Amino acid sequence: MKKDFWLERWERNEIGFHQDEINPYLRRYWQELFPARDTRVFVPLCGKSLDMLWLRKQGCPVLGVELSAIAVQAFFEENGYAPSHTVSGKFEQCEAGDIRILCGDFFDLQRGDLAQVNGVYDRASLVALPPEMRERYAGHLAEILPPGTQILLVTFDYPQAEMQGPPFAVSIDEVEALYGSRASIRLLAQHDALPDNPRFRQRGLSRLQENIFLLTLG
Repeated sequence: MKKDFWLERWERNEIGFHQDEINPYLRRYWQELFPARDTRVFVPLCGKSLDMLWLRKQGCPVLGVELSAIAVQAFFEENGYAPSHTVSGKFEQCEAGDIRILCGDFFDLQRGDLAQVNGVYDRASLVALPPEMRERYAGHLAEILPPGTQILLVTFDYPQAEMQGPPFAVSIDEVEALYGSRASIRLLAQHDALPDNPRFRQRGLSRLQENIFLLTLG
């Protein structure tokens, strides 16, 4: 999957992955797992997610990374922010209201970019990537995050042959394979998501399960 795929999705406004409401698992688990109000949260492949606003309202400074400049601009404009713009390495940095988004390629991030991060929220990042990219993604994420960082991870699992991703199916076994040597893994919950997502049933899915994990990097 090339960068142009996602850039073109934003250019054509084909963003069915964007949620207009705060993710219920974020509401349910964040304050229980991350009680410190000053947790510095990293949101990879953040798009224009409203979850970043919710996290900020909990007192958490937010750092996102997003490939599409259209998505970054839309996030700030649609939420009434006038961000500052600076250059930080290979990224254009946009910041307002203690929300900072680096516009550029996730794989260009370095340890210094995430040195102050101690929490990660991944709802739509791992599942956005095809199998051949997920190992690289997990390895790079673990490499650049400080030891002990906790990750709230939400994945989809379904018969991959029934639907072409994204979002892609990521099983519990694959999460273990990707992160088992890099982090402790706790399965928090499983949810039958098909009744709540008729668009996926229309695409031919017979089963859709959401799995929610807490990972703690070693």
